[in-house]
Amino acid sequence: MHTSSGRHGIDTVVVNELGLHARAAAKVAKAAAGARGPVWLVRNGTRVDASSVIDILTLACAKGAEIRFEADNPADALLLEKLVDLVARGFDE
Repeated sequence: MHTSSGRHGIDTVVVNELGLHARAAAKVAKAAAGARGPVWLVRNGTRVDASSVIDILTLACAKGAEIRFEADNPADALLLEKLVDLVARGFDE
């Protein structure tokens, strides 16, 4: 799905009981660091660098938080799907 800015994006909901905490954020950041272009995590209109644990934690995503992963490079579409799958699996915890 493309946004009005031309970014590819996928919405998801945090299902982990502890939310998107530090260990989970590290998994997201590690995956996002392998992208070909910038990958963003968006919550309530705030967009942060998904490859930064600190940035991710500033969103304070508790269980049930609606989030969106976005990528500037269309080649990162598969990576976005993998990030959404990671969230859906509760960050493998």
